[in-house]
Amino acid sequence: MLGRRKESGLPEPTRTKLSVKQERAVLVGVMLPTSTADPRDPLGELASLAKTAGAKVVATLTQKRRKVDAGTYVGSGKAKEIAELARNNAADVVIFDNDLTPGQIGGLEEIINEDVKDPERDALKVLDRSELILDIFATRAQTYEAKLQVELAQLQYTYPRLARMWSHLERLRGGAGSAAAGIGTRGPGETQLETDRRLVRKRVGDLQDEIELVQARKTRLVAERNRRHFTVCVVGYTNAGKSTLFNTLTGAGTYADDKLFATLDTKTRAWKLERGTEVMLSDTVGFVRDLPHHLVASFKATLEEAIHADLLLHVLDVGHPHARQQFDSVHRVLSEVGVKDREEILLLNKTDTAEGREALSEWRTLHTDSIPISARSGQGLEKLNERVYQFVKGHQVDATLEVDVTNGRLISFIESNMRVHERTFLNGTARFDVTVGRQSLEDLKRNDGITIVRGKGK
Repeated sequence: MLGRRKESGLPEPTRTKLSVKQERAVLVGVMLPTSTADPRDPLGELASLAKTAGAKVVATLTQKRRKVDAGTYVGSGKAKEIAELARNNAADVVIFDNDLTPGQIGGLEEIINEDVKDPERDALKVLDRSELILDIFATRAQTYEAKLQVELAQLQYTYPRLARMWSHLERLRGGAGSAAAGIGTRGPGETQLETDRRLVRKRVGDLQDEIELVQARKTRLVAERNRRHFTVCVVGYTNAGKSTLFNTLTGAGTYADDKLFATLDTKTRAWKLERGTEVMLSDTVGFVRDLPHHLVASFKATLEEAIHADLLLHVLDVGHPHARQQFDSVHRVLSEVGVKDREEILLLNKTDTAEGREALSEWRTLHTDSIPISARSGQGLEKLNERVYQFVKGHQVDATLEVDVTNGRLISFIESNMRVHERTFLNGTARFDVTVGRQSLEDLKRNDGITIVRGKGK
């Protein structure tokens, strides 16, 4: 699970098989008063996550509790019931739809495996929701930045769990006051656990420094692009159809599949609207409810485009049985990563399905400005195109600019970053009639090499 272990000096753990690919899984959900899971199908999303990770779900179990059990989260009786369910279904792993402490994972594994007599059979693993999502992210990250963010999240998740993940954590020479250690061996007695923790802390620090440099460069690039172009960002719950919409609008041909977290890396392409208007469109990682807090920073980096975008396109699978929870989860995550008060168009996707048609009228009543679409067939995209075009027009102005013909840098900037309607050259002066974003025009006013003859809103 931990990347770059050899380079960082971290030892190999015995609990290495933390992935669930091709394993038989029992899913467990504990419904607390504060639970955000859908009571109609509390384990539906966890089942999709497990399937995405490659596991085969063989059994499920849910429990309602007022508060968690400190030792096993579910209580010893329910833990024994889980153990029997796992044995009866020849399961390899038990996956909780909750976040567990290291002690709770250890307590559960002890109870679940106490009757395992066959030395040839591997002990059943217990994973929590965060560990499962981290495993999926680790297999899906493609770019250098995404891999750094995922490794950092893994290390931050693993650090407090080191004592239960490594087999060699016995004291090497005995701790202070250990009578069994003998004369000459008493003292600080540094443990392998302490060594591992120090290595993890160092690696975390190195990753944070590296990510900070990468993120600073990306922030500058995104900010520079946004000054030059109107930017639109596609957001939405995972598997809502964001990448399909992105491909349909831009012809980018990026990877899209019917699974959670089909893509983690942000893609940006030019999207041509009406009458020669062009915007930059970005696709982003899909959201989930109860996002592991270690991954919030990763999402913030991945959602840099959304943080700085002029407009958000929120894609919702309107026919999904948990559409309301997904809608709320997207806005919750956006708020957590610092995206607030951003202009947004709600796109009610998959309206060409029976479920989508059935749910459409209710969503249209609740969100009268929403646009019904089918990202796959292209239905409704003409209206989306027009809506975005009108939005862009409201953020642009017509202007006439004059530049000395010897100022090649400014002329190149105008030609590359503005829509030029007409250009004339007279007495050593180049005059351009352009359509330009309001912010770009404000930036140009601070340049001594250019004269703004006139500028007005469209």
